[in-house]
Amino acid sequence: MLDTANYTPRLKALYASTVRAALKEEFGYKNEMQIPKLDKIVLNMGVGEAVKDTKKVKQAAEELTLIAGQKAVINKAKKSIAGFRVREEMPLGTKVTLRGDRMYEFLDRLITIALPRVRDFRGVKGTSFDGRGNYAMGLKEHIVFPEINFDKVDEVLGMDIIICTTAKTDAEAKALLKQFNMPFTS
Repeated sequence: MLDTANYTPRLKALYASTVRAALKEEFGYKNEMQIPKLDKIVLNMGVGEAVKDTKKVKQAAEELTLIAGQKAVINKAKKSIAGFRVREEMPLGTKVTLRGDRMYEFLDRLITIALPRVRDFRGVKGTSFDGRGNYAMGLKEHIVFPEINFDKVDEVLGMDIIICTTAKTDAEAKALLKQFNMPFTS
């Protein structure tokens, strides 16, 4: 049985013990509060087939809940678009925002378990930063996560993963993620 009262995620402990000091030395921060840290991780699944079958969004939400360890929210259309056969309030996707210990746990599972299971994996693009220290990536198959039972999956869905940091520049954010062993190609 895991004692959650005294438990600290592995990457959170790594950040406190070595990453903060390494970033402070690399960028020459004067103040401890300038050192970048993870803010949140947002997971998003858009389900395009939901136009024909709304049950697929519920299935995607259940699978995203398993992956994240936190209940996923179903996103609904804000307005009708006849060309896409979308009506207002129609469920179209699902998302979840992770913070705190769950965020560190998810990042650890992503880097050490899920990404190496991706077919023909050579690393993630090191250029997918937004200019403000946030990193976005996509997965074509959500079944790379061990929480998903491959036999019970009707359809393989893609997902977006956005890692938000408190870094001011992309270089600081990339250095932070490299300290967590994010497998960048460039």
